[in-house]
Amino acid sequence: MLRSEPVIVTAGAAALAQALTDQAARTVEVDWRPPVPGTEAALAKVLADPRREAANALALERLTATRPQVVTAAPAAELLGLELGAFLHAGPPITWDRASGPLRGALIGAALFEGLVATPEEAEARFAAGEYTLEPCHHRGAVGPMAGVVSPSMWMWVVEDGGRRAVCSLNEGLGKVLRMGAFGPEVIARLKWMSAVLGPALRDALADFGPLDARAHMAQALQMGDELHNRNRAATSLLTRVLGASLAKGPDASEIFAFIDTNDHFFLNIGMASAKLSCDAARDIPGSSIVTAMARNGTDFGIQVSGCGPCWFTGPAGVPDGLYMGDYGPEDANPDIGDSTIMETAGLGGFAMAAAPAIVRFIGGTVDQAIPATLSMYEITAGEHPSYALPSLEFRGSPVGIDVALIARTGILPVVNTGIAGKVAGTGQVGAGLVRPPANVFTDALTALAA
Repeated sequence: MLRSEPVIVTAGAAALAQALTDQAARTVEVDWRPPVPGTEAALAKVLADPRREAANALALERLTATRPQVVTAAPAAELLGLELGAFLHAGPPITWDRASGPLRGALIGAALFEGLVATPEEAEARFAAGEYTLEPCHHRGAVGPMAGVVSPSMWMWVVEDGGRRAVCSLNEGLGKVLRMGAFGPEVIARLKWMSAVLGPALRDALADFGPLDARAHMAQALQMGDELHNRNRAATSLLTRVLGASLAKGPDASEIFAFIDTNDHFFLNIGMASAKLSCDAARDIPGSSIVTAMARNGTDFGIQVSGCGPCWFTGPAGVPDGLYMGDYGPEDANPDIGDSTIMETAGLGGFAMAAAPAIVRFIGGTVDQAIPATLSMYEITAGEHPSYALPSLEFRGSPVGIDVALIARTGILPVVNTGIAGKVAGTGQVGAGLVRPPANVFTDALTALAA
């Protein structure tokens, strides 16, 4: 005998729940969806792994406990042992023959900058002949935005915590810049100035000021409307304020301040190195299904997962959907490129769009899309970041700890906001927008975890 009126649990079509309600039935509607087709067996095995819960908790703890400190700036040759003829790039491994237009353009520009070649045509021929080596930034504890190309003479930010280190190149600004695949004379001249003037000045300023607490800096910028991937206006302004007195002591202060003032993305590269350091802390935990890197080289989108070590899981990079500059349109866009998705991996960028409604003016979309985008990311992450509070969500911590098992279970893919590079080498930036990774990279990682 029933002791109370029965309750009907409904899942799926909302019309079913409404029909029952219209008939005065007591219903409880459950938000349920089937797992990604073809993943059922691997998903069941991974979810049943007795190591997973503790492993993911440890990965999340290590990721969120990291306290990145910006300690100095120095050339890549000094920091990474990079030699002439060796180049780092964004994303998973790739060869010249598969490289996209912007990656080729950035490599050409770096070869010109280093004085290895006299013309772009000579650079192309030497790369095609295999005379130079290519290696992902991630393999050297580094990250690079967009094409992410690093050569020995380029200066880099250095971020440390507890003896661990991550590095990232300095930000050139927007438009026709090396990271977007441009390599004209103005690009090379800017890079030379950054190595001769900007890099040493930043090193001296940090020596004078002392280590900069990047986590506290980013937490404050979130309160001021940044999401720290495509909007870094507050973070850059705060950085200028913090290092301003020390930078002002140098002979080139006016020129440096003018450069930073025209570059709202100047802080991004510090944020990327900080996110890399945090995510690296969560690596190599047996049984963990937490993503430790997401990166794109303009051809492939790749991820790494804590429980799978250094393995890359790759799929085709998609073309972002967004706003375009001037006369450019989707036909001019290269597929997604850059290591800057390390920001989303660390719970920022697209995962923190609820904190930055102004970002929609840069990437397209509407303000009312920002909060749902962030809320959906809680469904595929292991927890919330204790330091990155989102004001519009009652200061709830940003979603962090992407779990490939939860992606397979829900079918929800990470949301990424990004710049858009022109697909023809030498073009530069053509827009900015939103993109989703290919689903197979997460399901392939799940399969590997289940093996």
